[in-house]
Amino acid sequence: MGGAQGYHYSRLSCAPPVTLPGATVRVVLADMGMTRMMGGDAPMGARMMLRVAPTTVRAGTVSLVASNMGWRTHELVVMPLASGSTVGERVPGPDGRISEAGSAGEASGSCAAGSGEGIASGAVGWVTLTLAPGRYELVCNLKNHYANGMYAELDVR
Repeated sequence: MGGAQGYHYSRLSCAPPVTLPGATVRVVLADMGMTRMMGGDAPMGARMMLRVAPTTVRAGTVSLVASNMGWRTHELVVMPLASGSTVGERVPGPDGRISEAGSAGEASGSCAAGSGEGIASGAVGWVTLTLAPGRYELVCNLKNHYANGMYAELDVR
């Protein structure tokens, strides 16, 4: 199971509903050099990725579908970006996570909509939100995942 630039993807065990409301944004969550046998927190410096397509959608109803193609549990949190801010500049706290204050919502359930205990390896999670025009940072906010590069921008126009 090949992946982008050395990533080896897990197989998906479930899928979102065939039809979701509004525009659909697909998000791939992955990690490199990991296996299902590895447990615990991700170490600092682990290679991880969060990819978004499309990167621009119309304001209104947006369904985000997050496929965990990696080997560790991941999640997808939608954070508004302040004017002048860029993705990746939030500072994680001592717990290895960023503040989720002001979050627009999240997909963190395995094979389910909305929040849960995280999207397990090979599972899909999704969330439907009403997004106002602006810039949003999509992040995985599990310990050290943001610091390891799991963020991307979504522009809503």
